[in-house]
Amino acid sequence: MGDHRVVCLPEQFPANDVAEVLRGRVVFAGLPPVDLGTGEIDWLADPHRNRSWSMNLHALRWMGRLVVEYERTGGRAHLDRAAAVAADWVRANPRGGRGVSPWAWAEHPVALRAPALAALAAYLTDRWLAESLAEHGETLADPALYREGHNHGLDQDIGLLLVGHRLGHAAWTDLAVRRMAASAELAIDPQGVLHEQAPRYGLHVYRRLGVAIRLLERCGAPVPAVLVARRALLEGYVRHATQPDGRLVAIGDGPADLQGIAGGPGDEPRETTRVFDGGYVFGRTAWGDPRSAYYSIRFGPGRRLHGHEDHLGVTYQARGRDVLVEAGFHSYERTDYARWTATPEAHNVPIVPGAEFRPGTPTRLTRAVVGPDRQCFELADDAYGVRRTRAVLVHHGPDLLAVLDSAAPGSVLRSVWHFAPALDVEAERPDGLVLGGSGG
Repeated sequence: MGDHRVVCLPEQFPANDVAEVLRGRVVFAGLPPVDLGTGEIDWLADPHRNRSWSMNLHALRWMGRLVVEYERTGGRAHLDRAAAVAADWVRANPRGGRGVSPWAWAEHPVALRAPALAALAAYLTDRWLAESLAEHGETLADPALYREGHNHGLDQDIGLLLVGHRLGHAAWTDLAVRRMAASAELAIDPQGVLHEQAPRYGLHVYRRLGVAIRLLERCGAPVPAVLVARRALLEGYVRHATQPDGRLVAIGDGPADLQGIAGGPGDEPRETTRVFDGGYVFGRTAWGDPRSAYYSIRFGPGRRLHGHEDHLGVTYQARGRDVLVEAGFHSYERTDYARWTATPEAHNVPIVPGAEFRPGTPTRLTRAVVGPDRQCFELADDAYGVRRTRAVLVHHGPDLLAVLDSAAPGSVLRSVWHFAPALDVEAERPDGLVLGGSGG
């Protein structure tokens, strides 16, 4: 079955306070700590009424971190606690059993749990663990449950690879390799855009592909050339989506404080402005300057996966500060507010009051003129049943971004703007507002 270190990369499991986990206390999804206790665990617990918390409970990556700590320190308490948690989960969560949490055998927790169980199996030869690994392998190999071209599918492939390697099941490892290659080609276009419509997930998949490639090498499996090539293209997309201050632009399901890929001197992309056919324009004054002006524009295919209804939307930074921002990503909870954050009104877009919005409408980039100091773009769609257009002019000399919106004759048009919270209204003029704030 190979060296146990093959299947236990520390980066597979999020960092946590292992001392707290040993005491039965866990922290998931940035929510307050929860005491699970050190005996039998209530696997139906949902103290925060939060989907992400429940998913993380059943993913058992927190248990996998205990195995990592055991490998690092040799502390037997870490391995014993990991074994106890895994055994309790297997006992309490039979597949198809009555009263079992719906998260127990949902496709993503299964995918994330498999590497933790495979890591534990390097040190534990109990029959219950081998049988559970086999059950996980069968689930991960099931084509009806596979999320092809999705970040969950990549996690499923990583899990299947590690289970197949641990159990010596060559057919599973071969299937994982084939699916990884096909999914990468489907999910990442020839320009490097991830079709999940959120730079945050571009960064996530970029990192997970890095884990996958290292695991393939350690398992002695072939690394498909398309996997390496599409990951390199994806890196370019993420770099362009990284603002001068180092944060990813918060487009789609993504927080406003996530660090992107900045790169060092001489390591930046060649172009300061890049049009991605998948639906993005990213531009900046210069690379390597945190005070560079930066903008993004959205167009392209209709909303899917982690995207928002943000077509024709723009964001803007200048002189080291946010100017135009998105309302932001809240959570995956099914609340009215979370749903609102994906609507046009939560973005810097033109809307047509009184007209019915048609979700998922694609937007065309009808004109793009890109010069070193000046760029012009025009976009159009019929998301409200009438033609709406937006022209965007960017001038890097005076750090200027100008927008002209229009709609079909007879239509009322309103442009929605979300200015950075740090900005205040300093003056009102007949033709608009003057905004400012501390820092100039």
